[in-house]
Amino acid sequence: MARRYSWKPISKKCRICGRESPLIASILGVCPDCIRERFHEAQKYIYEAHRASRERFSLPYPTPSSPDGKLCGLCARMCRLKPGEVGYCGLVVCRQDSKLVRLSGGPEWGVLDWYYDPLPTNCVAEWFCPASTGIGYPKYAVVKDGPEIGYYNLAVFYGSCNLDCLYCQNWQYREYHLMPYNKRVHVDELVKAADERVTCVCYFGGDPSSQMVHALLTSKKILERARRENRIMRICWETNGQVNMELFRKAIELSLVSGGIVKIDIKAGTPQMYKALTDGDFEIVKKAIQEVAKHFKKRPEVPLLNVSLLVVPGYIDETEVEAMCKFLNEVCPEAPVSLLAFHPDYLMTDLPPTSRRHMNTVVRIVKEYGFRYNVGNEWLLGDYY
Repeated sequence: MARRYSWKPISKKCRICGRESPLIASILGVCPDCIRERFHEAQKYIYEAHRASRERFSLPYPTPSSPDGKLCGLCARMCRLKPGEVGYCGLVVCRQDSKLVRLSGGPEWGVLDWYYDPLPTNCVAEWFCPASTGIGYPKYAVVKDGPEIGYYNLAVFYGSCNLDCLYCQNWQYREYHLMPYNKRVHVDELVKAADERVTCVCYFGGDPSSQMVHALLTSKKILERARRENRIMRICWETNGQVNMELFRKAIELSLVSGGIVKIDIKAGTPQMYKALTDGDFEIVKKAIQEVAKHFKKRPEVPLLNVSLLVVPGYIDETEVEAMCKFLNEVCPEAPVSLLAFHPDYLMTDLPPTSRRHMNTVVRIVKEYGFRYNVGNEWLLGDYY
């Protein structure tokens, strides 16, 4: 049964073509067709939306890119900072002597929260992962058939991100850079936490990409401990794919050998919509997916890659889903696809949750391309539009 959600449809007018629809988000004020077909005109509204979002939390916008600035390079943003500037993630500062200071404290420290999440969890790959299904037993799962009840996922929530999703479901991470010293966690704390009750670690947030060095070091030490104690330990990632590719390859390898899954949120199917919703570069997330796809067949018993898509009302329409499917069909047609129902949050609270009718259309397209799929947050679906 669908959960009741109170939403009053108020029609809004596209600032470019004048089209009226209750599914135009006020923060953008532009319809999906104009975003894709008249992007040059839409850019100023997209810029205004993300500038307003970033200013709310004293985060820089646009990406710091001084030609003679100091290169950070830890993620795909490739910020170039001049003295006094802060990186897009909020955790890197350029001193007056042009040296970069990382507010996390360095490779052994991360700005994050962590907690124990009882298995099976509500992660996007829950419907096919070893923790919930037993696939890959006995090498990658504790239980042969079914969930690892009584065990835990060590959930590591990083307090930084290199995107600016206007509908962010975990927008609170934006506050972490304002109090980084209160949120610092040492590698050894996480290694200690990954005890005999834990069978998997998942890095999310925010996003692990802007603190990937810390995540890699943590993963290495946790796996070393698990191997000494002859225990199963899977390393998983939930990421936007805006990654430093050299570091990302190491992350992929850790998941590959441990039975973990690389979960990439593709967010859209066209570069214009991706930019509008996230302020990111669509080509980079495509390259990240392609990189994981290269290794997909090395471990057939547990899918290495999971691609997720949040079905945003009014914006992730048939055009976006069709484009996503065409791309995935070319690079990794075997990849499981997770379709997630939208919940109004952050700066897109004037949109409703995803309509069941909308989700059914998305499912139809995904099925036509032959993808294995799952619908998450199904309880949010309703007859909203």
